[in-house]
Amino acid sequence: MPAISSVLVIGAGTAGTATAILLAERGVSVDLVDAKPDLSALGSGITLQGNALRVLRDLGVWEQVRTEGYGYDTLGLRAPDPAGSLLVELEDHRTGGPDLPATVGMYRPALARILTDRAAAAGAKVRFGVTPAGIEQDETGVDVTFADGSHGRYDLVVGADGVRSWTRRAIGIDVEPEPVGMGIWRAFTRRPAEVTRTDLFYGGPSYIAGYCPTSEESLYAYVVEPAQDRADLSPAEGLAVMRELAEAYHGPWDEIRASLTDAERVNHTHFESHVVDGPWNRGRVVIIGDAAHSCPPTMAQGAAQALEDAAVLGELLTGLDDLDAVWPAFTERRLPRAKAVVEASLQLCTWLKAHERGDVPGLMARVAALVSDPA
Repeated sequence: MPAISSVLVIGAGTAGTATAILLAERGVSVDLVDAKPDLSALGSGITLQGNALRVLRDLGVWEQVRTEGYGYDTLGLRAPDPAGSLLVELEDHRTGGPDLPATVGMYRPALARILTDRAAAAGAKVRFGVTPAGIEQDETGVDVTFADGSHGRYDLVVGADGVRSWTRRAIGIDVEPEPVGMGIWRAFTRRPAEVTRTDLFYGGPSYIAGYCPTSEESLYAYVVEPAQDRADLSPAEGLAVMRELAEAYHGPWDEIRASLTDAERVNHTHFESHVVDGPWNRGRVVIIGDAAHSCPPTMAQGAAQALEDAAVLGELLTGLDDLDAVWPAFTERRLPRAKAVVEASLQLCTWLKAHERGDVPGLMARVAALVSDPA
């Protein structure tokens, strides 16, 4: 018998929807709620490495992801020179196994739709525009009140509500994300025919400039700069800043830059990071994904680690009949791995900010070896 029979999942992002799918299809009654009014998400892309694809296959959505995304197996490094010279083309690690691509890029809202539809099909009750307001737990369950006055009682609550997690604060975990000192401009636009993988430009006036194909027609491009206050810029001003920063990069960037004309397809965020360095649960409430650990996207492992959290939690909750036995097993399997990925992502940021070459290939190879084994 599973350790629980009813669960509330707070947050319909990658970690939350994956958890809802895994539990609902194994007979657990799942309520999946999100404060957002609908499936809207920032209109850029997401990079899914092989270990993320492995979990997506287990969730039953791999064929949709493969069809709607763009898979590739190499990584290019280019120089910030007038030609955008290709320095090296590297065979990327197939961390999900030989039968999956090394990487798939896709439109982020498309992945959100696929996962949410799958959760509903598995039997989860999905509700948007629902905000939790209070949690009280005892030895047998958790009482949750919502901002609209409704309430429910559950065997377990899973907080998958992101870096600004309400759940994390509600259960008394006072760890908060810290700024890394970098900001990133992202834009979603059309894919030039020559872009068939991610290329990274290190150096120049920005720390990184890169792009990732997200379908036969689209890609997302990004430029990483020193952190600064960009909050007061209008969309048109933000577009102008990103185009100006991209002027230093050439090769495929010349066509990409010319296609950056829609200010609504450009967004800016700051890199942040944190790890809850200890058990991620307090009694019958547990946090996962970005609520428990977040890292800058320098290793492109954020979604993968969130999916791994969901996979391990789902396995333990439905494979063990004692909830008290779940938590030490979950901590042992997830904390060291997630922490290592965060530390590697931060190490790369440190090298970039100091303009140090560092052993980037070695760092990437170590992370790839770590995540190649199933979580």
